[in-house]
Amino acid sequence: MKKIMIVDDEPMMLKLAERILKEHYATVCVTSGSEALKIFGDEKPDMILSDLHMPEMDGYELWRTLQETIGEVVPIMFMTTDNSDASESRGFEIGAADYIRKPLKEEILLSRIDNILRNEAKINALKKAAAIDPLTKLLNKGAAKREIGELVKNVSGCLLMVDLDSFKPVNDLYGHAMGDKILIRFAGLLRSITRSNDCVGRVGGDEFIVFLREVNSKEVIGQKVIYLNEELTRSACEYMGDDMSVPIGVSVGGVFVPENGTDFAELSRLADQALYTVKENGKHGVFIFDRHQSAKAETKVQNLKVIRRVMDERGEATDALLLDIDRFTAIYRWAVRRKEYGQAP
Repeated sequence: MKKIMIVDDEPMMLKLAERILKEHYATVCVTSGSEALKIFGDEKPDMILSDLHMPEMDGYELWRTLQETIGEVVPIMFMTTDNSDASESRGFEIGAADYIRKPLKEEILLSRIDNILRNEAKINALKKAAAIDPLTKLLNKGAAKREIGELVKNVSGCLLMVDLDSFKPVNDLYGHAMGDKILIRFAGLLRSITRSNDCVGRVGGDEFIVFLREVNSKEVIGQKVIYLNEELTRSACEYMGDDMSVPIGVSVGGVFVPENGTDFAELSRLADQALYTVKENGKHGVFIFDRHQSAKAETKVQNLKVIRRVMDERGEATDALLLDIDRFTAIYRWAVRRKEYGQAP
């Protein structure tokens, strides 16, 4: 049941409004704007029905304070005996949902309140729909960045950049319908490793972003990534067959907050840097950015490049390369990974 806060310094008018509304809505009655502000956070009304002219704090000031100081925006309807157009215009200018004159008439009051709440529900539904990725039902890129951007300013935790490995071959070999099926399944896996107050969003075709509140353990994150890889592989085999040859998996780069700052743009860059480290070191894993270990990670990547150069063939190869099926499979999978990451094999 929707809750309406009634604010009026006249006891008789307060009782009249409550009598009209109580059979249709939950009501909470207060006799001043200051009292309304004091209990607003605990009561969390869906709408305010307020007298316009009250001593100490009038309806205008109550509404401005709720918006500017407390940051709450709920629809408000002003009640008044003032018949002037100027008073009504001022009310609408500051954002009032409606304006009704005293004495209150039951049918008119109930009809207008019903319209206000219906419109509010439609607006909230549209806002929610605009923030949701239609395929995965996760937050979309803009909404996820806005929400996480606010979280990292005030909440400790870990920001994760999540990327599906070898997703392009799924679309190429099995079709986009299968690719969508994998994305939907992966979104479900992300929900399963997060809590309701964490934040999860899709920021690209096969790219996701996650903020885990108050998580500061590399071991905990590592176990989550192992689970994601295992379950994603199992699901892929279930959908595409046990002989599925695409090396699909999950690479994750992370950064702890606030140890590495509270600026979302900088934290995103560090998490992307950590993700790149995973990609360069074989994928299907996780790396958490650490200022003290970043130099070691760079050295490891350089060492892998040196090994690659050492193993390259010398001179121009003119003969056929003969391999058994196991070695050919290993090279083929390696080539697919390199191609999927945008590098020539």
